[in-house]
Amino acid sequence: MKILLVEDDAETAAYIANGLREHGHVVDLAETGRDGLFLATEAAHDVAVVDRMLPGMDGLAMVKAVRAADIKLPILFLTTMGGIDDRVEGLNAGADDYLVKPFAFSELLARINALSRRPVPVAHETTLNIGDLELDLLKRLARRDGKTIELQPQEFRLLEFLMRHADQVVTRTMLLEHVWDFHFDPQTNIVETNISRLRSKIDKGFDRELIHTIRGAGYALRTPE
Repeated sequence: MKILLVEDDAETAAYIANGLREHGHVVDLAETGRDGLFLATEAAHDVAVVDRMLPGMDGLAMVKAVRAADIKLPILFLTTMGGIDDRVEGLNAGADDYLVKPFAFSELLARINALSRRPVPVAHETTLNIGDLELDLLKRLARRDGKTIELQPQEFRLLEFLMRHADQVVTRTMLLEHVWDFHFDPQTNIVETNISRLRSKIDKGFDRELIHTIRGAGYALRTPE
């Protein structure tokens, strides 16, 4: 998973980030609420862990801003503010879960995993469109410039994920988890093989490439300028 961690205490942030990375997760770290809001709106994450007491924009204001932007990111508050009113206020602000410090890392990890398994509400659109590429979610068909493109089921799921995260870098781990439901690295080139096949179908014969490899990071489906 790709996890957004918003925590201003350096020691706590390092402890959490190192533990999550040891479990194979990618961690983006922000030390302020404003930086956390920027990362939440500019990059795709699977879960966010947010402290409430942050410099500048506090965690409560950050989460409210995220929800006001209609971002469906699962959010866990991790804070010393453990009163009943504090919990109610945090959940009403838009958080999905609430964990009080001090905490056991095993419980934090379990709560993150539970949040990642919750279905994320999405609009009930029937088609996705990026430039001249169209994905019909009902008929399970892809078209580019009016030309129908035959896709295998895994290729369709891969393209749908890329299109839902258009102009964002998606990592190999994100694709393994969300397209193939692998929560471990199978030590195969399944991602690379399917990206290559999809690229040959989506981009070959067209003037503009849509699927791009981001060296050292992952892949991105770019909207044509």
